[in-house]
Amino acid sequence: MKFEDYQISERIKLNLEMAGFKRPTDIQFKAIPSIMKGEDVLAVAQTGTGKTAAFAIPILNKLSADIRAGKVKEGVCCIVMVPTRELAMQITAVFNALGKGTGVKTLCLYGGVEQDRQIERLIQGVEVLIATPGRMFDLIYQKHLKITQVEILVLDEADRMLDLGFYKDILDVKKFLPSRHQTLFFSATIDEKIKDVAYSLVKNPIRIQVSPKDPVAKNIVHSIAFVEMDDKRFFLERIINSHLQSKMLVFVRTKVRAERVRLAMERVGIVAQTIHGDKEQTQRTEVMADFRAGTLKVLIATDVSARGIDISDVEYVVNYDMPDVPENYVHRVGRTGRGTKKGFAVSFCSAEEIPLLEAIEKYTGTRISILDIGAKDYRQTVDFSLDTTASDLRRLMEEVEAFESRKKKKKK
Repeated sequence: MKFEDYQISERIKLNLEMAGFKRPTDIQFKAIPSIMKGEDVLAVAQTGTGKTAAFAIPILNKLSADIRAGKVKEGVCCIVMVPTRELAMQITAVFNALGKGTGVKTLCLYGGVEQDRQIERLIQGVEVLIATPGRMFDLIYQKHLKITQVEILVLDEADRMLDLGFYKDILDVKKFLPSRHQTLFFSATIDEKIKDVAYSLVKNPIRIQVSPKDPVAKNIVHSIAFVEMDDKRFFLERIINSHLQSKMLVFVRTKVRAERVRLAMERVGIVAQTIHGDKEQTQRTEVMADFRAGTLKVLIATDVSARGIDISDVEYVVNYDMPDVPENYVHRVGRTGRGTKKGFAVSFCSAEEIPLLEAIEKYTGTRISILDIGAKDYRQTVDFSLDTTASDLRRLMEEVEAFESRKKKKKK
């Protein structure tokens, strides 16, 4: 079935064609009809399978039809709640592209920037609000935002929102909404811990799951390299220098670590930037724009950003640190191999991180292939690093070891 066969607006069909969408993905094929019927939907599908368009297309179709018929009520008609600013901006871009010429106005609402311009847009009128919880509640309690006419609530990357403790916020939003409204719950993963919570947010939902036994997409080649913690920077340097023309996303555990890795790469002449919660919004936006345009090839990110980076041509993902939460592994490696493109992911696993690897393999139900690094190759990677600071330190340590060894021999 092609999009041209769907009972949707001709303008949306044209926008889909211009965006290069001809046939729906599995999640789109299964979700769109139920959403168009007004049913609550709980959808689980792998990262990169087109979840955003799965709810954007039917929502835009409904609202554009209401606009043409003069049925649109004053105020926001649809809210899409998301966990991160980057994800909010990217979903807004999809709504703007697919909704071009339909008359549906979309506003992206997030914190970290002045609120006056956002308030001005709300006064002018918008139908779709894509928001992170913090700023949205600020404007609700300041009485700048009314959501009592909202007909559709979308929870995207819902499992992440629940993990971050937004359950009460979601319930508070639902209290403001009309008793009859549609709730769409979209996620790449859902475990037993949050399944009951998820079902409490929807009414008699249509359950849609497009996930094979292995939650990592089949077009992603992912593997493990056993690398000691102090040696990881040398192997990252080697991978980057071996793929200088490729976009590479590097995941680390903390904000401080992200900056340390960036400085380590800087010492060996590799340009990299970081994205994490301590960055100003203008900085985050600029970094993402450079990475998307390809002027920046290496981006170092924390886990929060794993849900907000949707760039179709990221060829490599490097897990510099193993993720603490097994589900995050799926979201990290899912930043490559988007759609039908092939992607590659490698994870550096130190001895102390082996329990994290075991938890990931238990969660995915598969054994991750191991990159066999011979002792000679490992040593050469460390020795040939351009990190002179590290080289000097290694030489000093080797001299100390040699000196201690000679002392022991003399005593004998």
